[in-house]
Amino acid sequence: MAVTATNTTPVSQSLLDTMNTKSTSGSSDISADQDKFMTLLLAQLQNQDPLNPLDNAQVTSQLAQLNTVTGINKLNDTLETLKTDMAASQSTQAVNMINHGVLAAGKGMQVSEGKAIFGLELGSAADTVQVDIKNSSGKVVHSISMTNVDAGVLPLAWDGKLTDGTTAADGTYTLAVTATSAGKTLTDAQTLSFGTVASVSTGPTGAKLNVPSLGQLTMDDIKQVL
Repeated sequence: MAVTATNTTPVSQSLLDTMNTKSTSGSSDISADQDKFMTLLLAQLQNQDPLNPLDNAQVTSQLAQLNTVTGINKLNDTLETLKTDMAASQSTQAVNMINHGVLAAGKGMQVSEGKAIFGLELGSAADTVQVDIKNSSGKVVHSISMTNVDAGVLPLAWDGKLTDGTTAADGTYTLAVTATSAGKTLTDAQTLSFGTVASVSTGPTGAKLNVPSLGQLTMDDIKQVL
């Protein structure tokens, strides 16, 4: 009796070709992938070469591939759900911050009615910290000195008093900070600007806080809510 061998495409390759697309409809796609695999496996078993049949190791390997792909698809679905939930939660938090004052990285300070709010962020503790307040022409009009300042965010207020005892005119001033530890200048100190959240915008990139004096900020940009 003559036996004719049938050439077949290995299931493992077919599995990779047909199942490595990104899942777009949750569990229904996962079920569809499983159905595709079983259809391919049955077709291979029915058309295998009788002189060179699949052994248990090959079948087990292909079933392991199915479990791997299915697991990855389920993980992707879970991550997408978490991403959606996180975005919704972030939007809710952002809306609740409307009309609240916030501190974010910046060098500008707005003086209004002779008073101003700003902040500092230190990446490490400092022995000495000096903040220079400069006017629009770059001249230092007042300096604030502190000692033994812990790492973290530090909100500060200025009463607007200048070195000559007069009150600073309303307007925009510039901040510069110098921090030292053990006689060395720290590079992880920065000034923080103050602003009030006016509104919130949402989009593909997430929630954005609209702060008139600072521009659009993400939740990650906010160092402290006042």
